[in-house]
Amino acid sequence: MPFSLLKFGLRKDGRPPRALPTPSALKPSYDVVIIGGGGHGLATAYYLARDWGITNVAVLEKGYIGGGNTGRNTMVIRSNYLTPDGVRFYDTSLRLYRDLAHDFDLNLMLSQRAQITLAHNDSQMRTMRWRDEVSHHFGIASDLVDRDELTKLVPSMNLSDDVRFPVHGALVHHPGSIARHDAVAWGYASGAWQRGVEIHQNTTVTGLEIEGANGSRTVTGVRTNRGTIKAGKVIQCVAGMSGEVARMAGIKLPIKTYPLQAGVTQPLKRFLDPMISSAQHHVYLSQTSRGEVVIGGGSDPYTLYSTRSTLDMKEAWMVGTLELFPFLAEVKMLRQWAGMTDMTPDYSPIMGKSDVANYYLDAGWGTWGFKATPVCGKTNAELIANDKTPDLIKAFGLERFNTFSLLDDKAATAASH
Repeated sequence: MPFSLLKFGLRKDGRPPRALPTPSALKPSYDVVIIGGGGHGLATAYYLARDWGITNVAVLEKGYIGGGNTGRNTMVIRSNYLTPDGVRFYDTSLRLYRDLAHDFDLNLMLSQRAQITLAHNDSQMRTMRWRDEVSHHFGIASDLVDRDELTKLVPSMNLSDDVRFPVHGALVHHPGSIARHDAVAWGYASGAWQRGVEIHQNTTVTGLEIEGANGSRTVTGVRTNRGTIKAGKVIQCVAGMSGEVARMAGIKLPIKTYPLQAGVTQPLKRFLDPMISSAQHHVYLSQTSRGEVVIGGGSDPYTLYSTRSTLDMKEAWMVGTLELFPFLAEVKMLRQWAGMTDMTPDYSPIMGKSDVANYYLDAGWGTWGFKATPVCGKTNAELIANDKTPDLIKAFGLERFNTFSLLDDKAATAASH
């Protein structure tokens, strides 16, 4: 029996405690201000309070917590990237995910299912071998399988030659998992609040207070629709709006924002356990515990700050889905949506210090932000507490674009998410 359920049963008034308090007035100043109340911002607040004892923290969210990209992703958690820096980073996050339910005393519905990336030609098979070798080098369970083995793993998939893009083989990433994104956000939010962090929803950041000239600028405060507050340190965790918020600090990020769409079908009898992705079809899909099939693809081909779904993109990933699973042809789509992906040229995040003192970056998350939520919170908190970049995220610094030290994880992202 969960301990929280036992405590509820022993309460005299019979009412559960509030998950979060009603909004209060902003204080004049905070040690740390976190812009963005999604997974990364809430995780940063949680680990600042839990690991470093820093509780004079305000999380500012323009809408409601978890209402941006955190609540719009498709829950994929994996670590089979291509670059060593990426593999170490995401594998650390995956390992942290396994302990979150215990930390929060909350069921995150974490389910390890394996993630299968399909290869449709010789070039893609070479890339799969490359990724498989990198995974094995870092001790991550991974297998390269041929079509016969794939038939045993996913018997419902159409693996015939009578299709546009026959499947040649696949990369099986055994630790691949999914988890409820809203539960992750609320777990971090509740844990941070219980430790003294203030979470302010419906609070829009309108500007930043910065003192000094070029070369010696320091952030000193944050302007909001509810007034201006002083801040010792500030970090932005705003996903698709990263470029816009950084511009308030006079920082130009090499980021472009694209919509990313997904949808779910009506519930079906269980037929798919692993997650399936195909860069050739620009589609990926998984089946939830309720039987719904979650389907998505690559980002839209144009930059746009929009979360609306469009017919052309749905048609594109439906074509790929039906080539892999033709029996889904008569299934109805229940709902569809879009998020905003902040894409960098090398398909890797931007983390660490900026050229504005005490202003930190958590940006460039493209389609891979949810899986990095725990490790981002841990490393961001360490960075803010010590003002020293943790080794795990040194390669993700903004300065890499000036020193030509790009990472290039595109081959491991695509439609895998």
